[in-house]
Amino acid sequence: MSERTMHLVAARDVPADRRRGGALRVLLGPRTVGSTSGFMGVATLDPGERIAEHYHPYSEEFLYVARGAITVDLDDRPVPLAAGEALFVPVNARHRLRNTGAEPAEVVFHLGPLAPRPELGHVDTELVEQRGAS
Repeated sequence: MSERTMHLVAARDVPADRRRGGALRVLLGPRTVGSTSGFMGVATLDPGERIAEHYHPYSEEFLYVARGAITVDLDDRPVPLAAGEALFVPVNARHRLRNTGAEPAEVVFHLGPLAPRPELGHVDTELVEQRGAS
């Protein structure tokens, strides 16, 4: 019988990735816990902030708004989500997340299955607006 290992990861211990907008933190994934079926994390967005449009050619994405309110532009259709609501994003669906509320938003995300290689898992379809850029 193999021994099971518990992996506890705190968002405060994971550096934020801001390359696509917002603050994305992958908490449970291949690099952090050795997962093989998908990955899970949290995105935080200040009011007016967004995560640039993209799609996933291999993965479905599950979004859950834990705090605040966002709008997900799903294949150009705006879908408002409030705290306590979830949205399924199918494979190849273009989507962007925008904080349309007056307070910071926190969104839990899970993607699976994994792409064959990490660089194939995410396709950007618009440029990221850098905060503070003129």
